[in-house]
Amino acid sequence: MTKLSLSQEVGISVRSLAGYFRSEREPDQETVYKFAKTLNFPVEFFYGDELDEIPEDSPSFRALSKLTARQRDQAIAAGTLGVCLADWIERHFTLPEPTIPKYEKAEPEVAAMEVRELWGLRQRPIRNIVHLLELHGVRVFSLAEDTLTVDAFSLWRGETPLIFLNTRKSAERSRMDAAHELGHLVLHSRSGSQRDREAEREAQLFGAAFLMPRGSVLSRVERNPSLDQIIEHKFYWKVSVANLTYRLHQLGLLTRHQYSRTFVEIGKLNYRTDEPLSIDRETSQVLGKVFEALQRRGVTVPQVAKELAIHPDELGKLLVGLVGFPLILA
Repeated sequence: MTKLSLSQEVGISVRSLAGYFRSEREPDQETVYKFAKTLNFPVEFFYGDELDEIPEDSPSFRALSKLTARQRDQAIAAGTLGVCLADWIERHFTLPEPTIPKYEKAEPEVAAMEVRELWGLRQRPIRNIVHLLELHGVRVFSLAEDTLTVDAFSLWRGETPLIFLNTRKSAERSRMDAAHELGHLVLHSRSGSQRDREAEREAQLFGAAFLMPRGSVLSRVERNPSLDQIIEHKFYWKVSVANLTYRLHQLGLLTRHQYSRTFVEIGKLNYRTDEPLSIDRETSQVLGKVFEALQRRGVTVPQVAKELAIHPDELGKLLVGLVGFPLILA
């Protein structure tokens, strides 16, 4: 909402609202109740502790030229609530310690292979990248805000890495988004260093090499494969047909002409949005275990939301698509 629309809904002037934002004055209790009703947040939220807000230059965002300030702020606000949930979980559960290496000046392909060696993956396909990231200490949450422009974003919060995935995307694209954001965490750990096109290119190269390692692809895929053959192969690495096509061209298995022709076919068959041989969406092992344990203890999602002073629906947005069983939000 804009300040104008919010002030109109609550029935106050924009000047008064701006004063509340700048902490120059305090709203009376009736006005706070109107804020709570309009914004769908508990009254307690407005009297809670200061939030540990995510700085604007911390997250990595793709398609910066297309991203509006409002979309960016929506994503950062959702991430701020995600940080609150991450802190709450860490107070109640023991989670894996982060073991994400930082290779600031490495070539993306080299860095991806180094991480694979460090984690004992070698050339094997990654069956579940969300589980892999969580095993190495990444806190993974959903990004369910009303924008499809933000695919995903990541950030370092102290020594803790966080990744937010847009779970409205296809399962294949979410896997690449996760690998791409791991690339940012590995290559661009300094605050603000990842916010340019070159860094986005590096993260994309890292993600492709991490999910489709060079040796594995060269040993399994013949030169000049047809689109049908690419579709058969893409299921091995659980990537989109478009991502595998790009990787094959990058590794010299498709000429520029064949690469262009294949992408024309992909477009005609609508495979960019309707993925052939689609895979199941990956869920979070950590979040699943946490909320299973809470249910066994008789702790409900609304109770957790109350401790965080947010509406259960807001908590649900951070979990949607990542918890593999129904959550009771009422």
